[in-house]
Amino acid sequence: MKMKPLFILSLCCLCLQAFGEEYTYRLASPDKNLEVNISVGQKITYSVRHKDRVLLNASPIGLVFLDRTLGADAKVIRKKESSFTEDIQSPHYRVPSFTVTYNELDLKMKGNYGVVFRAYNEGMAYRFYTTMKDSVIVEDEIASFNFPENYTSYMAYSTAGVKSDQYAMAFQNTYTVSTVKEAEADNIAFLPITLDCGDEVKMTLLESDLESYPGMFIEKGNGESCSLKATFARYPKALERFPPRAMTKVVERSDYIAKAAGKRNYPWRIWAVTEKDTEMPVNNLVYALASPNRIGDCSWIKTGKVAWEWWNDWGISGVGFKAGINMDTYKHYIDFAAENGIEFVVLDEGWYNPAKGDMLAVIPELNLEELVRYGKSKGVDLILWTVFNVLDEQLEEACRKYSAMGISGFKVDFLDRDDQTAVEMACRIAEMTAKYRLTLDLHGFYKPTGMNRTYPNVINYESVFGMEEMKWSTVDRDMMEYDVTMPYIRMMAGPVDYTPGAMRNAAKRDFKPIYHNPMSQGTRCHQLAAYVVHDSPLTMLADNPTIYRKEQECTDFIVGMPNKGIDETRILQGKLGEFIVTARRTGSAWYVGGMTDWTPRSVTLDFSFLGEGTYDVILFRDGINADRQAEDYVKEAFSVTSTSRKNIWLAPGGGFAMSVVKR
Repeated sequence: MKMKPLFILSLCCLCLQAFGEEYTYRLASPDKNLEVNISVGQKITYSVRHKDRVLLNASPIGLVFLDRTLGADAKVIRKKESSFTEDIQSPHYRVPSFTVTYNELDLKMKGNYGVVFRAYNEGMAYRFYTTMKDSVIVEDEIASFNFPENYTSYMAYSTAGVKSDQYAMAFQNTYTVSTVKEAEADNIAFLPITLDCGDEVKMTLLESDLESYPGMFIEKGNGESCSLKATFARYPKALERFPPRAMTKVVERSDYIAKAAGKRNYPWRIWAVTEKDTEMPVNNLVYALASPNRIGDCSWIKTGKVAWEWWNDWGISGVGFKAGINMDTYKHYIDFAAENGIEFVVLDEGWYNPAKGDMLAVIPELNLEELVRYGKSKGVDLILWTVFNVLDEQLEEACRKYSAMGISGFKVDFLDRDDQTAVEMACRIAEMTAKYRLTLDLHGFYKPTGMNRTYPNVINYESVFGMEEMKWSTVDRDMMEYDVTMPYIRMMAGPVDYTPGAMRNAAKRDFKPIYHNPMSQGTRCHQLAAYVVHDSPLTMLADNPTIYRKEQECTDFIVGMPNKGIDETRILQGKLGEFIVTARRTGSAWYVGGMTDWTPRSVTLDFSFLGEGTYDVILFRDGINADRQAEDYVKEAFSVTSTSRKNIWLAPGGGFAMSVVKR
């Protein structure tokens, strides 16, 4: 990363006399389209204007300590105004590097604290910092959001239930679309959330650089006003272990949210502002605002595709052995991966006895060292599933053992919270696994907050309503709508381990949840498109080797679509909640994927994004009967240039995927 100070800004500082001394500061984005107005006096507030519209009315911020509130009766003792350009290296991200420019206002307050505001062309952010000698107890954080209109909101609510600890759940839910005033009064939503401000302008609330502090949730504001406010999990006071996975759960919470060092930075609170829906999936503010790489050399980090057994329930057939968690089954998955150039096989739950909570003891049915050797001989690495607290309790010993054995990384599951101790555990695990050159795929985990920049060995996150939900969800859980909503909102925070690749596909009328032989909602080509649409440096093939071999044409296409070495990502077309068309470039080759909700539609693909010359296209699109038989597809081959156009029909729940390779 290179940070280049450009010049000192001349910001507008207005001294006003009303109800005591109050100062107002104005901070504009480099392109002048975004303006943040900050007021400091009896309280600190900020508002956001985009072009000629106020998007956010004056909204108070603060930190509540035991003895005082930072932000109350605030007095600026120093202001620093700067402008920067940052060149950011982003390994295993949607682009290998990118540049951001921003203007910054640092307001140092009387009382050993301050607030930094930044205005980007893509949005704004602020964070508190403190410079105190002694540690503090943070009782709460003040962050209200007052809107000038009753915006339409897109929020994913806690699934814990109103009578449970709402802060403890897997961060997996579909989006509820309602006005701000209609937000659920008895539930909390996890980030990101999006507000539709009209005229295609949207605001998305995110956070970044979350360390040793609880994550932000959102709840309905007070009264009938158009407002929302932040809420945070209280600090765990007591935890207990629960079967069947020896998971630790919070059974009692304190009356404060964090124990904090006196000198520290607090997380960034971000409003990403987009003028078109196609800007949303490629907004980089969460990554840009995270702390830079702390692990140094990243050349050892390996990403790619994964043959995975849990979703398909070890569902191979036509073999001469009993399928299950045993040597023959895993060697079969390794053979399948090797045949198809798939880099990894995951050993999911069951390779150690989860009830005992000891991941150093492998079950007798498996010889893990032999499996590692077998995989290495065929160019396939192994990833081991485990539970967060189980790994944390044996952290260095487990990392040392399995790194020496040749394991590539861990798929860590069931954190299911983001209070301060959970966030500290995640950072502790990321640091230790990096020391032993192990990668992490984080499941049952809170939304990304930039940890993949700070610890690039974090190569994927769940925190998504992914394919596993199809094993137990009815068609009323509209996966097709979610699939064309999630990339716009959730992917702004970071990559997704959605686990696509179902080869059993169902039209809406035929879908049913089946745990052991699961199917997908929507068409075969919708599944293929996911391998392009999703930011996913580590991507599962969720179905079983038997069915993939029977569907070798689709399998070849899936493994041929790259999810590493991406040079460029563009969203060519789309509308939040309706459809999306994504293009990714590796070298001179392009890969394009599109998907729709349950509404059939035609899209006209304009190839003007191509360079000079002729390109050969392989297209998988919905067949004419895909609305009735969702596995129906057509494979086409043709050539195009940058002046070509192609009309493609998408069935209900449909999609398409293509490779575009320069001749």
